[in-house]
Amino acid sequence: MVMLPVLPALVPGRVTHARRMPVRHRFGHRTYQWLVDVDELPRFGALASFSPSDHLGSADRSLRENVAAFAAAQGIPLAPDDRVVMLANARGLGYVFDPLSVFWCLTSAGDVRCVVLEIHNTYGERHAQLARPDGDGRFSVGKDFYVSPFFSVDGRYDVTLRLDPERVSVAIDLTQGDQRVFSAAFSGRPRPARALAVLGVALRTPAATYQVWALIRIHGVWLWLRRLPMIPRRRHVPPEGV
Repeated sequence: MVMLPVLPALVPGRVTHARRMPVRHRFGHRTYQWLVDVDELPRFGALASFSPSDHLGSADRSLRENVAAFAAAQGIPLAPDDRVVMLANARGLGYVFDPLSVFWCLTSAGDVRCVVLEIHNTYGERHAQLARPDGDGRFSVGKDFYVSPFFSVDGRYDVTLRLDPERVSVAIDLTQGDQRVFSAAFSGRPRPARALAVLGVALRTPAATYQVWALIRIHGVWLWLRRLPMIPRRRHVPPEGV
């Protein structure tokens, strides 16, 4: 059974990336994300807001309706009293870029019915995948989406999730050809998203999602300068409900 922190919550933490081959490259930086109940989305004006148009599904439906429709299309309908909790970036200062959003679909008893991973790339495309983690929050899914121009669309992601009052974390390893070639992780300690706390993180990181966008491009240019081969991108056809 999942024990949730007080929601909505800010999750200040650290994101890390590690590329292992053919060029080794590592980086990490401080950032923060939001942990929210999609039925009770917080709004803090220009500092933080959430909209269905920024995520999977139709902009004309609520986030919960879109997650439920996607889960049902994958063969796992949600019950009316299920709770959907999202870890994501908020829209701030009119912009959001969210490389990965995680939706935990929880039963009324607090058990994980399923999770939905929603991935965005820098080409304006998105993709979602559904999984059923084991008791330790682990599962594997295929790599079905073009994210980095330096990785082909094949292999598998091994994912470990943690969600409790002490720690919220996402760790992902990409394996291709029986070799672990890339790892990414976010980990932070949740705290209630009260107005002063929101103002504090906004002042410390006034353009958090712009920072994410810029860092992806800066590190991409660095890899290109190292002559890492680029993989051509094909048009993505998202799964039903995305």
